[in-house]
Amino acid sequence: MANDRVRNLETEILSDNWYVLRKVKYQYLNKDGVWENLTREAYDRGNGATILLYNKIKRSVILTRQFRMPTYLNGNENGYLIESCAGLLDKDNPEDCIKRETEEETGYKITDVKKVFEAYMSPGSVTEILYFFVAEYDNNMKVSDGGGAHDENENIEVLELPFAKALDMIKTGEIRDGKTIMLLQYAQINQLLS
Repeated sequence: MANDRVRNLETEILSDNWYVLRKVKYQYLNKDGVWENLTREAYDRGNGATILLYNKIKRSVILTRQFRMPTYLNGNENGYLIESCAGLLDKDNPEDCIKRETEEETGYKITDVKKVFEAYMSPGSVTEILYFFVAEYDNNMKVSDGGGAHDENENIEVLELPFAKALDMIKTGEIRDGKTIMLLQYAQINQLLS
């Protein structure tokens, strides 16, 4: 798995407060055969999983709404994002993680999930791979109000939206979260709610 165009890799930890920020120095072999000295920073927050819960009969999806400070700092007026349920793996495998996160955040206890793809979400600066899942839900699976883990300071609002409205919210800019857009478009392309 080694890349013969990369050599002399050195890393230095710049911060490990919340997650780990590393400064990476290395040499990269350009197309012209010249080795170039480069420096980059990489943020390692671990890998994660996300899921779109959908109901074929009601033609609805479950999404969440929560405050996201980085978006607030970058022009999101109120800092709130509408998102698909997600969380960090925390040493779990992706499937166990997403089942746990789904119950914590949405209050739905699901057993059958389907992995549909995985993606690097911001490969220029973040190491995270995100595992994408879908699962059907119904009212019998609701075991709590959700809202997130209290010990993680999560204040999550659970939203049940018509699928057509969720798709429209991408167009209007009400949904601007990348993972959520990807899952909604996956559901549309694969006709999950047809």
